[in-house]
Amino acid sequence: MALLEELADPVVLGSVNAAVLSLEDNDCVALAQAASAGIARLEAVRFRALAQLSRHREGARSVVQEVALALSLVDNHAGAMVAAAEALTTRLPRTLNLMDEGKLAGFNAQKVAAATAWLSDENALAADALLEDRLPDRNSTQVRKAASNAAISVDREGADKRAEHSREGRRLSLRQGETGVASIEVEDGPAEKVTAAYQRIDREARALRTGGETRTLDQLRADIALDLLLGGQGGTSERAEVFLYMDLDTYLGLNNDPAEMAGHGHLPAALARHIASGPDTVLRRIITDPLSGQVLDLGRERYRPTAGVAEFVRVRDRECRRPGCHRPAQACDLDHAVPWQHGGHTSADDLIDLCRRDHRLKDEPGWTYHLTPDGALTITTPTGQTYGSTPPPLHPPRTPPEEPPF
Repeated sequence: MALLEELADPVVLGSVNAAVLSLEDNDCVALAQAASAGIARLEAVRFRALAQLSRHREGARSVVQEVALALSLVDNHAGAMVAAAEALTTRLPRTLNLMDEGKLAGFNAQKVAAATAWLSDENALAADALLEDRLPDRNSTQVRKAASNAAISVDREGADKRAEHSREGRRLSLRQGETGVASIEVEDGPAEKVTAAYQRIDREARALRTGGETRTLDQLRADIALDLLLGGQGGTSERAEVFLYMDLDTYLGLNNDPAEMAGHGHLPAALARHIASGPDTVLRRIITDPLSGQVLDLGRERYRPTAGVAEFVRVRDRECRRPGCHRPAQACDLDHAVPWQHGGHTSADDLIDLCRRDHRLKDEPGWTYHLTPDGALTITTPTGQTYGSTPPPLHPPRTPPEEPPF
């Protein structure tokens, strides 16, 4: 631990950073290489620590969520790191040793772990031996290809099963971007279907490149793909509900304060007004606390009380309440912070939105959740770390008016 503290010492780092300013080009390259080697060694330490944590907890699923919280990672990245840590410390010792020697970065080591994950322990060790001389001084694409080839060479019969398994893992993913954009991707789909789908979209895009069409081919392909998904040329149209948060003055164009879309993030005012003025838009009245900006009431006409409470909680929370998870509340489970069988109540004071994965996490041993009446949530992990989650206000907190003098 003393070594780690020394490496993190701002005085030590400050002197090194100051010395960099006097280096020649060749020395700069050499120092960057030396720093990369040192980072690789520290990453090996981190992998061992994560593997030990997983062993202590007997591989509990909640390890991934705790690592995500502790290292400020998204769940997918944390899961890949934990899986790589377990593989490197058991099935891929030579790959881990290359990290100890500063010859392989942690990102590249994760490529090896992923490419060999389908192998038996015995075959993984064989592939690890084959790769020992093939990984140093290679970039991530070269490492991935080398690891895939080594995996196939040690288990040629299993390669067919692996291809079948990979196709079974097909999924649709959503990645939120900045300033009103996002990406949707079919991952690990059957190659022939993905290729055929792209060719259809490309063919229709090229057919539209006539007359006064100003969109580029890339824009046309994207527009056609989304149109097909939303039922334009490919099926029955279906309305989808999204939560767009903006104040009345912004909606009326009296100011340009940014709005927010649940699951995505902030949007420029002009774009938010464009979305809000769509033909199928439904406007709802939301009453907030004038000082804190927290939701107090949601305008509605006729709803059963249970439906009203559920809708209120989803509007209040916007997204899954575990810090770092941004799944929209509409796609989450409504769950009791205090389990119903342990005295929890079906009211807004004891209900939170959790995605299915984090709903299950709450039931893992050692995880505790405390919700206050104003919606503030505190999560305590099995190692005693605490993380807070407060519903974001619909407007910045405001200073109360001064009392008139008497």
